[in-house]
Amino acid sequence: MSDISVNLQRKISNAGELESVVRTMKALAAASVSQYERAVQSLDEYYRTVRLGLAACLRQGAPLLDGAAGGWQRPAATGVIVFGSDQGLVGQFNDELADFTAAVLNDLPGDTIIWAVGERVQLRLAHIGLVPEALFGVPNSINAITPLIARLLIEIETQREQGLLDQVYIFHNRPEPGALYEPVSQRLLPLDETWQRDLLAQRWPTRNLPEAVGGETATLWALIREYLFVSLFRACTESLSSENASRLAAMQRAEKNIDELLVELKLTYHRLRQSGIDAELFDVISGFEALTVPGRKAVQSGNNQNN
Repeated sequence: MSDISVNLQRKISNAGELESVVRTMKALAAASVSQYERAVQSLDEYYRTVRLGLAACLRQGAPLLDGAAGGWQRPAATGVIVFGSDQGLVGQFNDELADFTAAVLNDLPGDTIIWAVGERVQLRLAHIGLVPEALFGVPNSINAITPLIARLLIEIETQREQGLLDQVYIFHNRPEPGALYEPVSQRLLPLDETWQRDLLAQRWPTRNLPEAVGGETATLWALIREYLFVSLFRACTESLSSENASRLAAMQRAEKNIDELLVELKLTYHRLRQSGIDAELFDVISGFEALTVPGRKAVQSGNNQNN
Protein backbone atom coordinates (compact mmCIF):
# COMPACT_ATOMS: atom_id res chain seq x y z
CA MET A 1 0.00 0.00 0.00
CA SER A 2 2.80 2.41 0.87
CA ASP A 3 4.59 1.76 -2.45
CA ILE A 4 1.38 2.41 -4.38
CA SER A 5 0.84 5.67 -2.51
CA VAL A 6 4.40 6.84 -3.19
CA ASN A 7 4.03 5.94 -6.86
CA LEU A 8 0.79 7.94 -7.13
CA GLN A 9 2.40 10.95 -5.45
CA ARG A 10 5.24 10.78 -7.95
CA LYS A 11 2.80 10.65 -10.87
CA ILE A 12 0.86 13.62 -9.50
CA SER A 13 4.09 15.60 -9.12
CA ASN A 14 5.23 14.74 -12.68
CA ALA A 15 1.84 15.65 -14.11
CA GLY A 16 1.94 18.99 -12.30
CA GLU A 17 5.39 19.78 -13.70
CA LEU A 18 4.26 18.79 -17.20
CA GLU A 19 1.19 21.01 -16.85
CA SER A 20 3.46 23.93 -15.95
CA VAL A 21 5.52 23.35 -19.12
CA VAL A 22 2.38 23.07 -21.25
CA ARG A 23 1.01 26.34 -19.85
CA THR A 24 4.29 28.10 -20.65
CA MET A 25 4.28 26.78 -24.22
CA LYS A 26 0.62 27.71 -24.54
CA ALA A 27 1.37 31.29 -23.50
CA LEU A 28 4.27 31.52 -25.97
CA ALA A 29 2.16 30.12 -28.80
CA ALA A 30 -0.68 32.55 -28.04
CA ALA A 31 1.72 35.50 -28.09
CA SER A 32 3.26 34.32 -31.37
CA VAL A 33 -0.15 33.82 -32.98
CA SER A 34 -1.11 37.39 -32.17
CA GLN A 35 2.17 38.71 -33.55
CA TYR A 36 1.96 36.80 -36.84
CA GLU A 37 -1.76 37.52 -37.30
CA ARG A 38 -1.06 41.25 -37.18
CA ALA A 39 1.77 40.75 -39.70
CA VAL A 40 -0.53 38.78 -42.01
CA GLN A 41 -3.16 41.53 -41.91
CA SER A 42 -0.56 44.15 -42.77
CA LEU A 43 0.85 42.03 -45.59
CA ASP A 44 -2.61 41.49 -47.08
CA GLU A 45 -3.03 45.23 -47.49
CA TYR A 46 0.46 45.65 -48.92
CA TYR A 47 0.01 42.67 -51.28
CA ARG A 48 -3.22 44.23 -52.56
CA THR A 49 -1.43 47.55 -53.10
CA VAL A 50 1.36 45.90 -55.11
CA ARG A 51 -1.15 44.06 -57.30
CA LEU A 52 -3.03 47.30 -57.97
CA GLY A 53 0.23 48.97 -58.94
CA LEU A 54 1.05 46.14 -61.35
CA ALA A 55 -2.42 46.36 -62.86
CA ALA A 56 -2.01 50.13 -63.32
CA CYS A 57 1.30 49.66 -65.16
CA LEU A 58 -0.13 46.97 -67.42
CA ARG A 59 -3.14 49.14 -68.27
CA GLN A 60 -0.76 51.85 -69.46
CA GLY A 61 0.88 49.40 -71.85
CA ALA A 62 4.10 48.56 -70.01
CA PRO A 63 5.87 45.76 -71.96
CA LEU A 64 5.98 42.34 -70.35
CA LEU A 65 7.27 39.31 -72.19
CA ASP A 66 4.91 36.37 -72.55
CA GLY A 67 5.93 33.51 -70.31
CA ALA A 68 8.26 33.97 -67.39
CA ALA A 69 9.55 37.38 -66.38
CA GLY A 70 12.85 38.26 -67.94
CA GLY A 71 12.45 35.96 -70.92
CA TRP A 72 12.44 32.61 -69.19
CA GLN A 73 12.92 29.47 -71.18
CA ARG A 74 10.57 26.51 -71.08
CA PRO A 75 12.18 23.43 -69.58
CA ALA A 76 9.92 20.82 -68.06
CA ALA A 77 10.78 21.50 -64.42
CA THR A 78 8.65 23.04 -61.68
CA GLY A 79 10.14 24.72 -58.65
CA VAL A 80 8.23 23.97 -55.44
CA ILE A 81 8.64 25.84 -52.16
CA VAL A 82 6.97 24.17 -49.15
CA PHE A 83 6.70 26.09 -45.87
CA GLY A 84 6.45 23.67 -42.94
CA SER A 85 7.76 23.52 -39.38
CA ASP A 86 11.00 22.65 -37.60
CA GLN A 87 9.36 21.80 -34.26
CA GLY A 88 6.80 19.27 -33.14
CA LEU A 89 3.61 19.57 -31.09
CA VAL A 90 1.69 20.89 -34.12
CA GLY A 91 -0.64 17.98 -34.77
CA GLN A 92 -1.09 17.07 -38.45
CA PHE A 93 0.34 20.40 -39.63
CA ASN A 94 3.14 18.93 -41.77
CA ASP A 95 1.35 15.72 -42.75
CA GLU A 96 -1.66 17.51 -44.23
CA LEU A 97 0.55 19.99 -46.07
CA ALA A 98 2.77 17.28 -47.54
CA ASP A 99 -0.23 15.23 -48.70
CA PHE A 100 -1.81 18.32 -50.26
CA THR A 101 1.46 19.14 -52.04
CA ALA A 102 1.71 15.62 -53.44
CA ALA A 103 -1.89 15.74 -54.69
CA VAL A 104 -1.33 19.04 -56.54
CA LEU A 105 2.00 17.99 -58.02
CA ASN A 106 0.45 14.82 -59.41
CA ASP A 107 -1.52 17.01 -61.83
CA LEU A 108 1.54 18.98 -62.98
CA PRO A 109 3.68 17.63 -65.85
CA GLY A 110 7.44 17.31 -65.80
CA ASP A 111 10.00 17.08 -63.04
CA THR A 112 10.02 19.03 -59.79
CA ILE A 113 12.71 20.83 -57.82
CA ILE A 114 11.55 21.02 -54.20
CA TRP A 115 12.81 23.39 -51.51
CA ALA A 116 11.56 22.56 -48.02
CA VAL A 117 11.36 25.18 -45.28
CA GLY A 118 11.35 23.14 -42.09
CA GLU A 119 12.95 19.86 -41.13
CA ARG A 120 9.67 18.21 -40.15
CA VAL A 121 7.98 18.82 -43.48
CA GLN A 122 11.18 17.75 -45.28
CA LEU A 123 11.01 14.36 -43.56
CA ARG A 124 7.34 14.01 -44.39
CA LEU A 125 7.88 14.92 -48.05
CA ALA A 126 10.75 12.45 -48.34
CA HIS A 127 8.57 9.77 -46.74
CA ILE A 128 5.93 10.11 -49.50
CA GLY A 129 8.53 10.17 -52.28
CA LEU A 130 9.05 13.92 -52.77
CA VAL A 131 12.69 14.33 -51.81
CA PRO A 132 13.60 18.03 -51.36
CA GLU A 133 16.71 19.31 -53.09
CA ALA A 134 17.47 21.82 -50.32
CA LEU A 135 16.40 22.48 -46.74
CA PHE A 136 15.91 25.90 -45.16
CA GLY A 137 15.34 26.64 -41.49
CA VAL A 138 12.05 28.05 -40.29
CA PRO A 139 12.34 31.68 -39.08
CA ASN A 140 11.85 32.11 -35.34
CA SER A 141 10.67 35.73 -35.56
CA ILE A 142 9.30 38.32 -37.97
CA ASN A 143 12.78 39.83 -38.42
CA ALA A 144 14.20 36.47 -39.50
CA ILE A 145 11.78 36.08 -42.42
CA THR A 146 13.47 38.61 -44.73
CA PRO A 147 16.87 36.79 -44.87
CA LEU A 148 15.06 33.52 -45.65
CA ILE A 149 13.07 35.07 -48.49
CA ALA A 150 16.23 36.63 -49.91
CA ARG A 151 17.91 33.20 -49.97
CA LEU A 152 14.88 31.63 -51.67
CA LEU A 153 14.82 34.33 -54.34
CA ILE A 154 18.54 33.83 -54.98
CA GLU A 155 17.94 30.09 -55.32
CA ILE A 156 15.11 30.68 -57.78
CA GLU A 157 17.18 33.14 -59.81
CA THR A 158 20.12 30.72 -59.91
CA GLN A 159 17.95 27.91 -61.23
CA ARG A 160 16.35 30.29 -63.73
CA GLU A 161 19.68 31.44 -65.10
CA GLN A 162 20.68 27.81 -65.59
CA GLY A 163 17.47 27.19 -67.53
CA LEU A 164 16.19 24.55 -65.10
CA LEU A 165 12.80 26.02 -64.15
CA ASP A 166 9.54 26.36 -65.98
CA GLN A 167 7.37 27.62 -63.17
CA VAL A 168 7.40 28.07 -59.38
CA TYR A 169 4.69 27.11 -56.89
CA ILE A 170 4.37 27.95 -53.20
CA PHE A 171 2.70 25.57 -50.72
CA HIS A 172 1.85 26.50 -47.16
CA ASN A 173 -0.86 26.42 -44.51
CA ARG A 174 -3.08 29.48 -44.34
CA PRO A 175 -4.89 30.42 -41.09
CA GLU A 176 -8.67 30.08 -41.24
CA PRO A 177 -11.22 31.25 -38.64
CA GLY A 178 -12.73 28.35 -36.75
CA ALA A 179 -10.67 25.73 -38.62
CA LEU A 180 -7.16 26.79 -37.50
CA TYR A 181 -5.63 26.45 -40.99
CA GLU A 182 -5.91 24.90 -44.43
CA PRO A 183 -3.21 23.96 -46.97
CA VAL A 184 -3.11 26.22 -50.04
CA SER A 185 -0.94 26.69 -53.11
CA GLN A 186 -0.01 29.69 -55.24
CA ARG A 187 1.70 29.85 -58.62
CA LEU A 188 4.45 32.41 -58.19
CA LEU A 189 5.92 32.19 -61.70
CA PRO A 190 5.74 32.52 -64.69
CA LEU A 191 4.25 35.97 -65.11
CA ASP A 192 2.40 35.02 -68.26
CA GLU A 193 -0.80 36.12 -70.00
CA THR A 194 -2.96 34.31 -67.45
CA TRP A 195 -1.28 36.23 -64.64
CA GLN A 196 -1.72 39.50 -66.54
CA ARG A 197 -5.41 38.85 -67.18
CA ASP A 198 -5.99 38.19 -63.48
CA LEU A 199 -4.37 41.51 -62.63
CA LEU A 200 -6.28 43.46 -65.27
CA ALA A 201 -9.54 41.95 -64.04
CA GLN A 202 -9.19 43.91 -60.79
CA ARG A 203 -11.29 47.01 -60.47
CA TRP A 204 -9.54 50.20 -59.49
CA PRO A 205 -10.89 51.27 -56.07
CA THR A 206 -11.42 54.95 -57.01
CA ARG A 207 -12.53 57.00 -60.01
CA ASN A 208 -9.10 58.62 -60.36
CA LEU A 209 -6.99 56.52 -62.71
CA PRO A 210 -3.31 56.10 -61.66
CA GLU A 211 -0.24 57.09 -63.62
CA ALA A 212 3.19 55.44 -63.37
CA VAL A 213 5.98 57.85 -62.36
CA GLY A 214 9.45 57.44 -63.84
CA GLY A 215 8.41 55.32 -66.82
CA GLU A 216 6.04 52.37 -67.02
CA THR A 217 8.73 49.76 -67.67
CA ALA A 218 11.00 50.67 -64.75
CA THR A 219 8.06 50.94 -62.39
CA LEU A 220 6.66 47.63 -63.62
CA TRP A 221 9.84 45.66 -62.96
CA ALA A 222 10.28 47.29 -59.55
CA LEU A 223 6.74 46.20 -58.68
CA ILE A 224 7.38 42.69 -60.02
CA ARG A 225 10.38 42.28 -57.74
CA GLU A 226 8.25 43.53 -54.87
CA TYR A 227 5.45 41.17 -55.88
CA LEU A 228 7.75 38.14 -55.76
CA PHE A 229 9.19 39.19 -52.41
CA VAL A 230 5.90 39.97 -50.71
CA SER A 231 4.26 36.78 -52.06
CA LEU A 232 6.94 34.64 -50.42
CA PHE A 233 6.97 36.79 -47.29
CA ARG A 234 3.20 36.52 -46.90
CA ALA A 235 3.25 32.74 -47.44
CA CYS A 236 5.94 32.34 -44.76
CA THR A 237 4.08 34.57 -42.31
CA GLU A 238 0.79 32.75 -42.85
CA SER A 239 2.58 29.45 -42.33
CA LEU A 240 4.09 30.65 -39.04
CA SER A 241 0.72 31.95 -37.89
CA SER A 242 -0.90 28.60 -38.73
CA GLU A 243 1.90 26.67 -37.03
CA ASN A 244 1.54 28.57 -33.76
CA ALA A 245 -2.26 28.32 -33.92
CA SER A 246 -1.91 24.56 -34.34
CA ARG A 247 0.56 24.40 -31.45
CA LEU A 248 -1.78 26.50 -29.29
CA ALA A 249 -4.64 24.10 -30.00
CA ALA A 250 -2.39 21.13 -29.22
CA MET A 251 -1.34 22.72 -25.92
CA GLN A 252 -4.97 23.40 -25.02
CA ARG A 253 -5.82 19.74 -25.63
CA ALA A 254 -2.77 18.64 -23.65
CA GLU A 255 -3.69 20.94 -20.76
CA LYS A 256 -7.23 19.55 -20.71
CA ASN A 257 -5.93 15.96 -20.73
CA ILE A 258 -3.45 16.70 -17.95
CA ASP A 259 -6.17 18.33 -15.82
CA GLU A 260 -8.37 15.27 -16.27
CA LEU A 261 -5.44 12.98 -15.43
CA LEU A 262 -4.61 15.01 -12.30
CA VAL A 263 -8.22 14.81 -11.10
CA GLU A 264 -8.22 11.04 -11.62
CA LEU A 265 -4.84 10.56 -9.92
CA LYS A 266 -5.82 12.71 -6.94
CA LEU A 267 -9.12 10.87 -6.52
CA THR A 268 -7.29 7.56 -6.67
CA TYR A 269 -4.73 8.80 -4.16
CA HIS A 270 -7.40 10.07 -1.75
CA ARG A 271 -9.37 6.81 -2.01
CA LEU A 272 -6.20 4.85 -1.37
CA ARG A 273 -5.30 7.10 1.56
CA GLN A 274 -8.81 6.80 3.00
CA SER A 275 -8.65 3.03 2.61
CA GLY A 276 -5.35 3.05 4.50
CA ILE A 277 -6.82 5.19 7.26
CA ASP A 278 -9.87 2.94 7.50
CA ALA A 279 -7.64 -0.15 7.68
CA GLU A 280 -5.51 1.41 10.44
CA LEU A 281 -8.64 2.37 12.44
CA PHE A 282 -10.00 -1.14 11.99
CA ASP A 283 -6.72 -2.58 13.30
CA VAL A 284 -6.79 -0.27 16.31
CA ILE A 285 -10.40 -1.15 17.11
CA SER A 286 -9.72 -4.85 16.61
CA GLY A 287 -6.67 -4.65 18.86
CA PHE A 288 -8.59 -2.75 21.52
CA GLU A 289 -11.38 -5.30 21.48
CA ALA A 290 -8.87 -8.13 21.63
CA LEU A 291 -7.35 -6.62 24.77
CA THR A 292 -10.61 -5.72 26.49
CA VAL A 293 -12.62 -8.92 25.88
CA PRO A 294 -10.41 -11.20 28.12
CA GLY A 295 -10.66 -8.61 30.88
CA ARG A 296 -14.41 -8.56 30.65
CA LYS A 297 -14.54 -12.35 30.76
CA ALA A 298 -12.36 -12.40 33.88
CA VAL A 299 -14.60 -9.88 35.63
CA GLN A 300 -17.72 -11.81 34.73
CA SER A 301 -16.09 -15.04 35.99
CA GLY A 302 -15.21 -13.43 39.34
CA ASN A 303 -18.71 -12.13 39.79
CA ASN A 304 -20.14 -15.55 39.16
CA GLN A 305 -17.88 -17.12 41.82
CA ASN A 306 -18.86 -14.49 44.40
CA ASN A 307 -22.46 -15.21 43.76
